Amino acid sequence: MKEESRCSFCVKLFKWFPVLFITAVIGWSYYSYVIQLCFLTVEDMDEKVCYLITYHPLLVLFLWSYWQTIFTDVYSIPKQFKIPAAEFEKLQKEPNEENQRRLLEQLSTDLPVLCRTFSGAIRVCEKCRMIKPDRAHHCSVCGKCVLKMDHHCPWVNNCVSFSNYKFFILFLGYALVYCVFISLTTLQYFIKFWTNNLKGYGKFHILFLFFVAVMFAISLVSLFGFHCYLIIANRSTLESFRPPVFRMGPDKNGFSIGRYQNFIQVFGNDKVKWFLPVHTSLGDGVAFPQRPRDEDTDSLLNPRQHHCEEVGDEEDLSSPEQTSDLLPLQTDLRSTKQQL
Repeated sequence: MKEESRCSFCVKLFKWFPVLFITAVIGWSYYSYVIQLCFLTVEDMDEKVCYLITYHPLLVLFLWSYWQTIFTDVYSIPKQFKIPAAEFEKLQKEPNEENQRRLLEQLSTDLPVLCRTFSGAIRVCEKCRMIKPDRAHHCSVCGKCVLKMDHHCPWVNNCVSFSNYKFFILFLGYALVYCVFISLTTLQYFIKFWTNNLKGYGKFHILFLFFVAVMFAISLVSLFGFHCYLIIANRSTLESFRPPVFRMGPDKNGFSIGRYQNFIQVFGNDKVKWFLPVHTSLGDGVAFPQRPRDEDTDSLLNPRQHHCEEVGDEEDLSSPEQTSDLLPLQTDLRSTKQQL
């Protein structure tokens, strides 16, 4: 037991190495920029004051967002999604897949669950022994299910999910602006280094500061741009590779309700707090609004299923009575095609 606890402690300690590395780089960049550049290299007082006044608020927002992303706890799955031990054992012992599906439908009757597996069954986490809420996934690193999981980020030693996704986006954005600002303001002194017009020991700090800022900016611009696209499309990183599945089938735009509303889902309605790392995201991370399903094919060929999808009805749509109701519609469609 002692060896296992030691191994567990070492693993936890190792996970903090990327965070410590980023923190060390930020600390070194502060020394290089404020001390070596602004205080010891820049001679013009107006330029020096302008650099310092702009740099420090940007640094505060950057560090604040990073802190929030790291130390914001992942929201726990509500207890009502937990499958009782007796029901879970019954589910495990049931050999028939159709009976398993019916049992899961019964267990999820009062739950706001719309996402399904590719086979059409309710999603279940066997490790956590619970029904998965929409957009929730099991994180193998955290060892638990996470609400609206985007991905597990080693650079923040935390899951990027519903609880801290806004903070993560702001962290990327402010980190990018931070690196671009440093790159632009040190560029002239970087050029002076190569023309032998920059003297003193601090010139090497300025040289490497420029290189590091440019490298990080290049890597951040693509990552930040990708997540801006995900916000506008209302998708997570996982959903961008594997679209969510509903009763009607996979739909990559199933949770998209318009670009502005998608943005509001993450940043909230209070415009004053949009760019501050405080929680303003809408919802509880369990239930999410869906786009209206008004496709012509769905509304003509399967109107009952379309209606039940929006109101959350759990009735079986394949009964003989419902099939017979759809026959006149299908006949009308065939006759219309023949006339055309």
